[in-house]
Amino acid sequence: MAEHKSKKPANTAFKQQRLKAWQPLLTPKSVLPTLFVAGVVFAPLGGLFLYESETVNEIIIDYTKCVESTTDTPLTEDQYSYKFTADNTTVTRQPSYKVTQESSYLTGQAAPAGETVSRCTIQFSIPMPLQAPVYLYYRLTNFYQNHRKYVKSLSYNQLNGDTITQGEAGASCSPVATSPDGKIYYPCGLIANSMFNDTFSTNLMLLNPQGGSTDNLNYTLLENGIAWSSDVSRYHQTSMPADQLAPPPNWQKRYPNGYTSDNLFDPSKDEHFLVWMRTSWYPTFRKLYARYEGDTLQAGTYQIQVDLNYDIRQYGGTKSLVLSGTSFLGDRNPFMGLAYIIMGCACAFLGVVFLGWHFFRPRKLGDHDRLSWNQTGTMGR
Repeated sequence: MAEHKSKKPANTAFKQQRLKAWQPLLTPKSVLPTLFVAGVVFAPLGGLFLYESETVNEIIIDYTKCVESTTDTPLTEDQYSYKFTADNTTVTRQPSYKVTQESSYLTGQAAPAGETVSRCTIQFSIPMPLQAPVYLYYRLTNFYQNHRKYVKSLSYNQLNGDTITQGEAGASCSPVATSPDGKIYYPCGLIANSMFNDTFSTNLMLLNPQGGSTDNLNYTLLENGIAWSSDVSRYHQTSMPADQLAPPPNWQKRYPNGYTSDNLFDPSKDEHFLVWMRTSWYPTFRKLYARYEGDTLQAGTYQIQVDLNYDIRQYGGTKSLVLSGTSFLGDRNPFMGLAYIIMGCACAFLGVVFLGWHFFRPRKLGDHDRLSWNQTGTMGR
């Protein structure tokens, strides 16, 4: 005769729901002090965070329309922003830019035959000395990297160096998966194909420096150390043969002759690519391009050049360069400070309202000792 199996749960505290529990009683004596303590703590913290954010020096210059300016053109007030912590005797210079046509890129690579490179020369001023580190970002607007189809359009297996088939590429990277001749795009997907490819010069040039010197000073910008170390170690060059791969459609100028065994893209060595692949949650975002770790930047007029390869106007957006310092909270962003201040004030206000309500219109509270869990012999009822 088969042994009868009981479905009755085991007689344990967990299965019989006899675990000890704690349920807070929200009374005026517990709620009011909590609200006042939260107000006293959050509001000063918010003030500290807001103060630290305001101590960050920042320059934002919108150079979207530089491609249309063949002569030195001053920017309008809505195209730039200077935010500094102190005034200096150096006069703040209104930024200006102009575009020229060059035969080679800033990287040294020659332009394709019969084509020229549009290079934007931007001049701006720094009215006070800036201590290192200083970071150079690019900022895009109206670019929705958070779109579901966009975020999913990549192949992690390919970026990790694995071999993938055309079917795998089509499933992961549609609609930028394979070329018309049947080769797999490397790297495939919408994210890689839309990579920001404006090139900034690695020298930040100080024009006519103080001290009587007639030579311009160059401050070298570093393009390494800008990506997450986990991304650098995670991504690897593909193990697939170069003749089975093709550069994405928007990478044709970077690889005009396609891939060869000696000229194959390696994601672990391109930190600009790794930064771009970390998609943003918002349609307006900035991404790190370079960093400066040298001596203090002197006050004066500076110049930087940009090769204009990325036409953000087809997305209806703008592109800007951002030169910024940092605080212990990161770059200039007042959101956290304001959020803490608003939360602290709201808690304090609610505490005052509830205190007045309790004082003028008190509500009689029941006897807590009469609660069922305080009575003996009621367990399990």
